[in-house]
Amino acid sequence: MAELDLVFYHAPRSRAGVVLWMLEELAVPYRMELLNIKTGEQKSPGYLAVNPMGKVPAINHGGTVVTECAAICCYLADAFPEAGLAPAIGDPRRGAYLRWLFFGPGCIEPAMTDRAYKRDPAPASSVGYGDFDTVMDTVSGALSRGPYLLGDRFSAADISMGSTLRYGMMFGIIPKRPEFTAYAERLEARPALQRINARDEELAAAQAA
Repeated sequence: MAELDLVFYHAPRSRAGVVLWMLEELAVPYRMELLNIKTGEQKSPGYLAVNPMGKVPAINHGGTVVTECAAICCYLADAFPEAGLAPAIGDPRRGAYLRWLFFGPGCIEPAMTDRAYKRDPAPASSVGYGDFDTVMDTVSGALSRGPYLLGDRFSAADISMGSTLRYGMMFGIIPKRPEFTAYAERLEARPALQRINARDEELAAAQAA
């Protein structure tokens, strides 16, 4: 499958920035389809045929459509193994990698949503993430063995979880524990993240104009 068959559906200042960062780390060619959320382009019939949820991001890789940030990161890391962003199947680190790759959307995001909207949390035994404090303590334990979630190896799991943590701390939803801020600083020092942050601001400014 040719790399040029990769299409990325993006909207600036959205969750799609996670996949933009992933693509920058992979350094593979792709075509960007830019959507303007403020004008509702993500709800157009053409895009709903790609993602019926009307959400970004999404990718189409040679006819294979993938949505949801963590799923896209998982797919891309395996599709382009030469970038080294995922342990191979059979690698003992694969289990931890998959756990942390999906921990952000599966546990951190719902716990953050409860906290951000001041919702009464459901009983811990009734929800997959348990409760906010347990989620935060679990992440702290994982990062204490750093510098990355797989030790010295940076992976797509860091893109997925790191994006969620950075967002949560930016808006004061996630506490700025020392291990969280140190981890975020390591991620923000990565040239790929610096490049996509600058590019996303340019795209947002162009849409606003």
